[in-house]
Amino acid sequence: MLNRRHLRVKVLQTLYAYHLSENKDVKDFEKKLLKSVDSVNEMYVWTLALLDEVSDYVLTDADERKNKFLPTQEDLDTDTKLSTNTFIESLRANADYRDAVKRYRVSWSFDPEIVRTIFAQLRNSNEYAAYLASTDRSIASEKDIIKFVFRRLILKIPAIEQAFEEKFLNWPVDKEVLQALVAKTFKNFSSENPAQNKLADLTPDWPEDRIFILDLFAHTVRHRDAHQKLIADKTNNWDAERIALLDTILMQMALTELMHFPSIPVKVTINEYIDISKVYSTAKSSTFINGVLDKILGELQAAGRIFKQGRGLVER
Repeated sequence: MLNRRHLRVKVLQTLYAYHLSENKDVKDFEKKLLKSVDSVNEMYVWTLALLDEVSDYVLTDADERKNKFLPTQEDLDTDTKLSTNTFIESLRANADYRDAVKRYRVSWSFDPEIVRTIFAQLRNSNEYAAYLASTDRSIASEKDIIKFVFRRLILKIPAIEQAFEEKFLNWPVDKEVLQALVAKTFKNFSSENPAQNKLADLTPDWPEDRIFILDLFAHTVRHRDAHQKLIADKTNNWDAERIALLDTILMQMALTELMHFPSIPVKVTINEYIDISKVYSTAKSSTFINGVLDKILGELQAAGRIFKQGRGLVER
């Protein structure tokens, strides 16, 4: 699921786009921010639907084999067990899944080769042969072949990854989150009663997380000039144009959290933005950001401008 670090990255991406855009309508970018988060859920639903359609494709494959000019006995006796896989049947019975498929208008029929390619590799695998040979139809047992399809085929076949990259612009960033969401789904679907099986939550607490990202974006924009002055005072020996825009935004976001989010500990804020910079900015950014924020934090604390709720939240 999307944790606070992932959500901070979403805000970072939106702020970066805001800085580069001539459009400075905050509401427009707030909508884009929420859409970028929702796109992760959309990608999750498309992935579940792909598992669903691969399972259903066994029926298409069976018909094609039976209708060959000279079908073999094996072609005529194709096992279609996968079409009624217990995990997939439970997924199909899930109202939230069905509603999401409709809402996002999910259908992989736009590129039939995607499902065909996955099933072709599945059909020729030892894992599929073992699945067909098994008589255990419990959901715990039947999940294994679906896990194989996701982990060893969908995530590994280059053509499938390319399809996701083309459909979801943030695929390289969100792929890790998708894997966690699908893994959580496998864990959640453990009951033989479909009504008790739930989809994965996109975040631990979306109502609270929604407020967090919108406030972080809006406050960072609102206090940009004031925070930039604090940064400039500590980087006066640096050519402003040489400071990466991402580094500037990360420091502005950090100052926003330090000064306007009283429930987030100072240590958490500092460590989060240093770690994010290691992934998304330059090789030396983390050291630079750490040094600048350390100086600003000292002054802010001395001036009594850092207020945190709860014992021990100010210590770094």
